[in-house]
Amino acid sequence: MVCYSFLVTMKTNREESIRIVSLAPSATSILCAIGANRALVGVTKWCADVAPVNNLPKLGDCWHMESMDEIVRLKPTLVIGSVPYKQETVAKLLEKPFAFLAMNPRTLANINADIRLLGGITQKAAAAEGLVKKMRSAFLKIAKKTRRSKQRVPVYCEAWPNPRISSPPWVEELVNFCGAEMIVRGGEKVSEAQVAAAKPELIVLAWAATGSKADPRQAYSVTAWKDVPAIQNRRVHVISDELLNTPGPPLIEGASALHKLLYPENRMRERL
Repeated sequence: MVCYSFLVTMKTNREESIRIVSLAPSATSILCAIGANRALVGVTKWCADVAPVNNLPKLGDCWHMESMDEIVRLKPTLVIGSVPYKQETVAKLLEKPFAFLAMNPRTLANINADIRLLGGITQKAAAAEGLVKKMRSAFLKIAKKTRRSKQRVPVYCEAWPNPRISSPPWVEELVNFCGAEMIVRGGEKVSEAQVAAAKPELIVLAWAATGSKADPRQAYSVTAWKDVPAIQNRRVHVISDELLNTPGPPLIEGASALHKLLYPENRMRERL
């Protein structure tokens, strides 16, 4: 899907109360952050990792949906999905009598646009703008704390190990805020030779849908990486998937986690 997000025409009028089923943890985290959680009537099973969804019905997602009837029973006026999409699942969603919002942000600017869109849909535009400013302020605060060095630390952030895929483009932006530099473009397939040639000083694993269960041992066992500084200096670390791969408020904590890994000496000073 090449677009960042699109909304299939709403099949309700503005006087009707909006009922949202969110199949996207990012959308759920945004809706809860802007105070629109009352509009939620159902969420994907992954949403509890990033938002207080309490006892809301837990459903599948746009890749795997066992029963579309579960969504229909909730009588939503809007269903929100996000990548990865399975064509068959989306086709079935589009057949149903509700609007469908497909989200696919790539950059922080896209994420801000999605926040504003959800704010407009739920009549929380002011809160949405506040969230955009809060996230931007948090990232700039981190940027101000970075070392004033012309030498930017080379970093490799990985979203999946087989095939190797670098973390999304917005993570590349967060790395820049932290005063470092991604050795490859975000969201692309990467070869082990590419990583070896770039010699990252830090490797961050945030494997999709694994929480914090990514395994650094796999990186240390890659023969092609034996001379990589991050391997030699034992600087392969895990950041929970939700903090880097959820394009919404969790990125604030994700950026902070990146900064702490890049500048461990700052943490030592804070403790002292």
